[in-house]
Amino acid sequence: MKALNRVHLNGLRAAEAAARLGSLPAAAAELGVTAGAVSQHILKLERQMGRTLFERTARGLPPTVAGAPILAQIGRGLAEIDSAVAKAFRDGVPTLNLSVAPVFAAKWLVPRLAKFGRLHPEVRVRLEASTVLVDPDRDDVDLAIRVGPGGWRRVAARFLLPQEVFPVVSPAHAADLREPADLLRLPIVRDLHSTIPWSIWLDRHGIAEDALAQGPSFNDASLCLDAVIAGQGAMLAWDTLAMDALADGRVVAPFPHRAATGLGYWLIASESRRPSAAMRLFSDWIVAEMAQRPTRR
Repeated sequence: MKALNRVHLNGLRAAEAAARLGSLPAAAAELGVTAGAVSQHILKLERQMGRTLFERTARGLPPTVAGAPILAQIGRGLAEIDSAVAKAFRDGVPTLNLSVAPVFAAKWLVPRLAKFGRLHPEVRVRLEASTVLVDPDRDDVDLAIRVGPGGWRRVAARFLLPQEVFPVVSPAHAADLREPADLLRLPIVRDLHSTIPWSIWLDRHGIAEDALAQGPSFNDASLCLDAVIAGQGAMLAWDTLAMDALADGRVVAPFPHRAATGLGYWLIASESRRPSAAMRLFSDWIVAEMAQRPTRR
């Protein structure tokens, strides 16, 4: 491998990522460096090779005619290396790569992972908290948890839990709530990213959503729940967000009615790839764990 010793591995990785993703910012995000660093690695590689690999245009970073076959071969080579490294990890301690939304990870899954670890110490879990919709056939992910109606193509989906919404308040505010109309006296804590309107729950009780009072708003449901715990108002919550806070009394669901959203939690895996033992263990564990709902308060 005398030729390989004449170039820097970081330059090869930067060039491969830029060729595959089509831009410096995208390559930088994947490699965890700045776009400037990616550019410098590529320039150094081009000097070492004595040829220009990319065209610099305002619309992206297309390979040059001479660079395209070189970059394609570099891509295949690095893919083989990546596969070998992944196999080494799999053949050592079994690793389970999970992709879940950040709110679900923080409020439900992470507090329970220690339990899974005690049951299955032979499995190492690597958790990626992201809102990106992953493809288990293309991304470095074994299992993902999605919220939606189901029916996705080209994936294996296992139903976990229906998503139902209901108001939650602090214990101090709950003492003043006798009927749903009493919510009109409270500030409403709103999640700016939520697509679930209050009307889903309110319509059954004959209350118009625009009659609700204004309150603080946040771009994260976890922060909304923290605001409710702090006594700043009521929010429309769901089980995986509020389950633990309900169980230990930090919040209260003052009314028994839960409104179905038509969505659910689904465990997603590749449809074409045979599940590993670690995937089967986690799948069975999370199905059983999600079935354990706390007593409604």
